[in-house]
Amino acid sequence: MLKMMTFFQGLPGQQTVPGVPDLPTSSQKLSPTSEVESEASMSEASSEDLVPPQEAKGAPDRDEEEATKKKKKKRPKGLANVFSVFTKGRKKKGQPSSAQPEGQPESQPELSGPLPTAEELKADLERGRLEAARPLLVLERELQAAAAAGGESAEELVRRQSKVEALYALLRHQVLGLLLRPLDVAPERLRQALAVLTEQEREDRRAAAAAAAGGSGALVAARPRRWLQLWRRGVEEAAEERLGRRPAAGAEGLSEAERTFLHMGRTMKEDLEAVVERLKPLFPAELDVVAAYAESYHRHFAAQLAAMAQFELCERDTYMLLVWVQNLYPNDIINSPKLAGELQRLRLGSLLPPRQIRLLEATFLSNEMTSVKELMARALELECQRWARDVAPQRLDSHCHSELAIDIIQIVSQGQAKAESITLDLGTQIKQMLLLELATFLRSYQRAFDEFLERGKQLRNYRANVIANINNCLSFRTAMQQKWQTQDLPGHLLGPLSELKSHGFDTLLQSLFGDLKPLFKRFTQTRWAAPAQTLEEIISTVGERLPEFSELHDCFREELMEVVHLHLVKEYIVRLSKRSLVLKSAEQQQQLAGHILANAELIQRFCTQNGSPATWLHHALPKLAEIIRLQDPSAIKIEVATYATWYPDFSKGHLSAILAIKGNLSSSEVKSIRSILDVSTGTHEPFKSLFSLIKVG
Repeated sequence: MLKMMTFFQGLPGQQTVPGVPDLPTSSQKLSPTSEVESEASMSEASSEDLVPPQEAKGAPDRDEEEATKKKKKKRPKGLANVFSVFTKGRKKKGQPSSAQPEGQPESQPELSGPLPTAEELKADLERGRLEAARPLLVLERELQAAAAAGGESAEELVRRQSKVEALYALLRHQVLGLLLRPLDVAPERLRQALAVLTEQEREDRRAAAAAAAGGSGALVAARPRRWLQLWRRGVEEAAEERLGRRPAAGAEGLSEAERTFLHMGRTMKEDLEAVVERLKPLFPAELDVVAAYAESYHRHFAAQLAAMAQFELCERDTYMLLVWVQNLYPNDIINSPKLAGELQRLRLGSLLPPRQIRLLEATFLSNEMTSVKELMARALELECQRWARDVAPQRLDSHCHSELAIDIIQIVSQGQAKAESITLDLGTQIKQMLLLELATFLRSYQRAFDEFLERGKQLRNYRANVIANINNCLSFRTAMQQKWQTQDLPGHLLGPLSELKSHGFDTLLQSLFGDLKPLFKRFTQTRWAAPAQTLEEIISTVGERLPEFSELHDCFREELMEVVHLHLVKEYIVRLSKRSLVLKSAEQQQQLAGHILANAELIQRFCTQNGSPATWLHHALPKLAEIIRLQDPSAIKIEVATYATWYPDFSKGHLSAILAIKGNLSSSEVKSIRSILDVSTGTHEPFKSLFSLIKVG
């Protein structure tokens, strides 16, 4: 039995995203031991296989056949001896085989005994003896010869023809009854029926050629009888009956449409495997039994899908239709291991026309994006409600944790997986749409977080939730990189996350920076007396507050420490740029430069030990100390030019504020030194803002 239940577990309203089911092969298998055993097993096949209901009465049962065989043994000159070519499956000398090529000359049917009467033939046919086909053909030929000779009256010819036609009706019933339930019939008997069918096709062609040459006299034209067409029509009806059966109950969670198409897919695959494995070796190649069944099943399957596609479909059924048309049918049926070699040559085509498929795909994409948008909005709404209710975030590995990123990436992944389960091309189409929708969501998330930062300051779990959402940025970034296999995510995805993290850092550090402000003011208030003690107090204050950030992920603690490092350097430069300190002697300038170098080393060591990666700040204070220490204007120019390569946002205004400390420089010397910034000397990479954060008067 097919096991495709898991396929529909990911349909809308379910939790998982569908994967393509594994359609198993037919449960009926031939024994590999011998041809005889294989043929015997075929005769035991279920009577439901490939049989339309109206043909169930076709041929006699096995008991009747045994009785017939016994009668044959008692008749010394019976039809069994005369026409043994049908039962033995062997070609007699001088007789054509049942599969004689179309271009070969056809011999007249030969009999080795007296021709049976019409009544005897009728009795044989009623007992299902297909050997009667050959003498019946002889009887038909004799009738045609008599009509051509003109020796009998029209009434007598009509009477004889009516008997022949009645016998052919019996023969047709027997032959088609066997051919339309082939898996119920012993292989040798099936070969008999096929031999009769192919001989009748040859006779149809012969009669057509004769009719073209001349009329049939008083006889009514009875050929072509077109038994091959009747057989194909019966195959068509068998396919319709098999696929149209009501699917078995028990497939929980599936809609009526899903059960119907699951039943049709399973039935078509199993039936065609039986045709390929068990019927193809017995049928003549010119009948192409595989094509007859495959095309019939395909037409009915396509008709059912086309009928369903005419209705306004729900989201679930639209998806199901596309999966069958674009994935399951071509991949798991047409290209399945046992069928691919046969069905690929037939070029059955798609179950739906391309235009209708495109319309369904457009509907699917619209439905899926609407669903993704709604699910994302709902996830964010629930997250905001948790913030507002002052619910403490989860702790995961000693870090504040939020499930929002996991939920959102799962929603996106499911949307893409559903599209890819239809076709990879559809998966590529929806990927771009999902990225845009994800960017829109991240902007909404960042705005909602900013509102929380403003309104939730009095909540007990305020800082913990801020940390949880900063940590979320890592979850989002990592999940997106893994999902799309890239380290370079587009800016419209990273931008909102960077802003959210930055605003979160500002909130976490606001209190600390407020405490440091009066300490930095001491530098200018005391005219830089005892600067080492002031800086040590600043460093001590920062160190006491660092445990507040321990629940951040390590990468964010490092980034936050870089922000602290930048703040310490920036505020130190702000105090140097206040123009409140003017030193006229070289000794005083060298003494201040020494203090600055010592303070710079203390800041750098403390920040580096606590995880700051901001090596780009290491030159900021020492280089300024060197500018203050130097006395030769030319040497100062060189140092300023070098400094500008490290910090391109170092402006003439910032330089003037530093040079104001050197009270022994003339205005012309200051002007000359400032002019060096008019010359572009390039910059070190990467460039980050420092002096653009510092305002000078």
